[in-house]
Amino acid sequence: MRANRAGRIKTAQQFREAIPSDHSHRFLIHDRDSIFSEQVDESIENLGVKVLRTPVRAPKANAHCERLIGTVRRECLDFMIPLREKQLRMILREWVAHYNHGLPHNSLGPGLPDPASNLPEPPQPNRHQLPQGWRIVTKSVLAGLHHEYLLERAAA
Repeated sequence: MRANRAGRIKTAQQFREAIPSDHSHRFLIHDRDSIFSEQVDESIENLGVKVLRTPVRAPKANAHCERLIGTVRRECLDFMIPLREKQLRMILREWVAHYNHGLPHNSLGPGLPDPASNLPEPPQPNRHQLPQGWRIVTKSVLAGLHHEYLLERAAA
């Protein structure tokens, strides 16, 4: 019981440190873990943030958020250590652009969310050969952590 109380006090303190006095945050969504006691919720609401709890016995309520956070962590932040908030924002901005414009997504089949407009028309009958007059260009993302590959017209 004592360790749980210490955990709640630490959680409240972390929120006080993370939310600046001139913030624009309106809501905090959290599950019903015991670490989020009424005292923690009160201290968060004293900061001007409304606390919203996920529904009881609804494990999929946080699914989209958990998936995104896990993907960002696994594909980006596990390999980089941002030292300042500005650096973190820069890293995330570059990763989001890469995620939305350079990665194929399963729900789209083999396509990209924002397909490049530089693909040759019409497509070649054999997908495994480079079209005549085109070359592959590599674009480094996040200092080489990821790469994007594009088709570019070869110089004549």
